[in-house]
Amino acid sequence: MPFLANTPVEKMTGPYTRRWWALLVLCLSLLIVVMANTSLIVAAPDMTRDLNLSSSDLQWVIDGYTVPYAALMLVLGAIGDKYSRRGALVTGLLIFAGGSVMGSLVDETALVITARAVMGVGAAVVMPATLSLLVAIFPREERAKAITGWTATSGLAIAVGPLVAGWLLGDHAWGSTFLINVPIAIVAAVGALALVPPSKAQGMGRIDYVGGLLSIVSVGSLVYAAIEGPHFGWGPGPVAAAVAAGVGLLAFVAWELRHPHPMLDVRKFAQRPFGGSMLAVLFFFFGTFGALYYATQYLQFVLDYDALETGVRLLPLAGAVFVGAAVTGRLTPKLGVKAMVATGMLIGTAGVLLLTRIESGSTYTDFLASLLMLGFAIGLSVSPATDTIMGSFPESELGVGGGANDTSLELGGALGIAILGSLLGTAYRDKLTDLVGGQLPHTALEAARDSVGGGLAVAQEVAKNPAGGAQQAQTLVDAVHEAFAHSVAQTSLIGGIIMAAGTLIVLAVLPGRRAARPERAAAGTTDESGRSRESEEAEKSTESTEPQEARSGTA
Repeated sequence: MPFLANTPVEKMTGPYTRRWWALLVLCLSLLIVVMANTSLIVAAPDMTRDLNLSSSDLQWVIDGYTVPYAALMLVLGAIGDKYSRRGALVTGLLIFAGGSVMGSLVDETALVITARAVMGVGAAVVMPATLSLLVAIFPREERAKAITGWTATSGLAIAVGPLVAGWLLGDHAWGSTFLINVPIAIVAAVGALALVPPSKAQGMGRIDYVGGLLSIVSVGSLVYAAIEGPHFGWGPGPVAAAVAAGVGLLAFVAWELRHPHPMLDVRKFAQRPFGGSMLAVLFFFFGTFGALYYATQYLQFVLDYDALETGVRLLPLAGAVFVGAAVTGRLTPKLGVKAMVATGMLIGTAGVLLLTRIESGSTYTDFLASLLMLGFAIGLSVSPATDTIMGSFPESELGVGGGANDTSLELGGALGIAILGSLLGTAYRDKLTDLVGGQLPHTALEAARDSVGGGLAVAQEVAKNPAGGAQQAQTLVDAVHEAFAHSVAQTSLIGGIIMAAGTLIVLAVLPGRRAARPERAAAGTTDESGRSRESEEAEKSTESTEPQEARSGTA
């Protein structure tokens, strides 16, 4: 059977007829990238027991994926623009599948972290390719709807990952959760060749590899420092990483300002629609990912739900994402980007702050409202913010645009999990010490203070003591539950405050509907959709040499 999508976007004479099927392939690719983290959350307890993971080991099993994922997206997006966006998508899916197979077969901590890092590299290729292809394939009037579907897929993955992983963990070892990705990646790769048309930038010129290298150093060092410093102390390694991130960022900005064809035109951050939307994505996923990180732990360790039961209880979040996406599709054209993004951030902030009510007797219903609010906020605000970001880039930089959007998303999520996770651990340790500090031997106390899972494991050992062990164990379990509930409430307060501050900053930066209009008259400014005059001129400059469908970025 011949491939269906073998004509480049630039050669077509009208909208690509199978663009909605192509969107399905792009969303399927996105699905496994997000599921790679959400499925791991419910598999973490089994992995911790089987591999005897310390809290540091578990953190790096999670973040071994995050560091290369966040650091490489910008430069890999540019490479996709230059050579082939569809080729980048297929290559990334195959790398991702290879890392997943490796993760399912190994049984050593270092090798699991390595497998996760390989998956992170694959994800860094896939994510910007999905957005750049979406914008290239869909005409402007359909793009917002397509991005809404792309965003809704992220919410679906948040719930589907734990659900499928939980189902597998009922009868299989944790390695099976890695294998979830393999058949989906293969189907998506075949679907990309069959249904997604080839696409690449026209007349892009040489890639700014120096800028790309500086971006890798800056983002990678920042994520590493954010993970290591709060969790494990600001020793020489995290401090050096933080310094490297700062120096790398300054060097990146200086280089990009002087380069005639920069990897990322940093002047875009001065454009209020672009800068405000990037900040919105970062702050939003800071709070959302952090809250989901400890909410799922509470469901498993305190309420004692197994992996499948936890996945089922996250489904309302996915449903709320779809509702929010439907609402934003109707209201954004009427109310504007600023209104929808700010409203979504306010709802998300309120959802995090609701978790300050959590106490040792709290049940799933105490989490339900927060999950619904966070899901609705994702659907409501992320789509218009992403559409604005992508609208700020000309056709030749769509991969870079996707990389910038996804770097903001992943950086926010990584910082949220690292910083809020660190605050969670500190509050848990302090509270548990107050409750049982003098009742356990030093070694047992240190193990119990390491994490909520460690505390429950110590209680299981205490229960084996025939001389009153069962009662002592129950006392320790109650103390662990109380300490963790206390830490969830305290961390949610700080997370909510940070999100509230982020919301105020975004409100101040994003222009309103009226304020955006006069700015269009000035060079280098943007309209409300985020498309700058410079970007419009860049697209117009290609109109004299390219057919209509390539000029508009449609298929």
